[in-house]
Amino acid sequence: MHPAPSVIIFTTLSGLGFGLFFWLGLGVPDVSGGTAFAFFAIAYALSCAGLLASTFHLGNKKNAIYALSQWRTSWLSREGIAAILTLFLFALVAVPRIFLGAEMAISGVLGSIFALLTVFTTSMIYAQLKTIRRWHQPLTPVMFLLHALGGGALLAGEAKIAGWLLLALTLVLLAMWRIGDQRAAARGTTGDATGLAHLGEVRMLESGHTARNYVVDEMVFRVGRKHAAKLRMIALGLAGALPAAILLLTPPGHITAFLALALHLTGVVTGRWLFFAEAEHVVGLYHGK
Repeated sequence: MHPAPSVIIFTTLSGLGFGLFFWLGLGVPDVSGGTAFAFFAIAYALSCAGLLASTFHLGNKKNAIYALSQWRTSWLSREGIAAILTLFLFALVAVPRIFLGAEMAISGVLGSIFALLTVFTTSMIYAQLKTIRRWHQPLTPVMFLLHALGGGALLAGEAKIAGWLLLALTLVLLAMWRIGDQRAAARGTTGDATGLAHLGEVRMLESGHTARNYVVDEMVFRVGRKHAAKLRMIALGLAGALPAAILLLTPPGHITAFLALALHLTGVVTGRWLFFAEAEHVVGLYHGK
């Protein structure tokens, strides 16, 4: 079983889109007219494509609108509301900048705040899950935010800023994996999951289901340790270390920026696949996984 492609596409594209929005809201790059239109079009395309991809992961797509009504308790609802507000605020920024060359500073700053808030709410969908110990840690939101800010800076043409952010991302990924490994090692046993550990060793006699079920398909993945180690190195090198080295150690230019962006995107997709594939949900213990 493998993570759903729609979730990987959603978290990757929306992160880049809202990351670019963050910089555009602060006036970076300082452009207007047709050039501004191109930057805003890219940000809207990435953000909307990511949000659209997320709907393909819903069991009943007709009920997607109801997800917005649970904002008091659901990070998913908060994400949807924050995303809509961000897109609306940047419409107020984009139109004057493109057609009038006017800077809407207040709307821009508010839009940047909401762009980061959207990425944060996305990260909290995963970080607040106590049932997945790899995700339930403070570095999960930091990782999502650095992905967005670093990738957004790359798209905005801020090579040096992007280089430092991606270097920070490299260090955060290393720390996050270390903490995740420590937490996963103490995930418990089938006896803990069933509450029967006090009676002795508990083993699965027969599965509780005669066919595959949604919980196991969505929340129990398996990736070999050797494969995970290789994928970690690929994600670490391509998403953070190599692009950071290119951006910080070579003269700025379109070719180096494009190369760094291509490497970063490849690394982000690899790392995001691994992020979901390594998630060990405690429900797997109940099913003997």
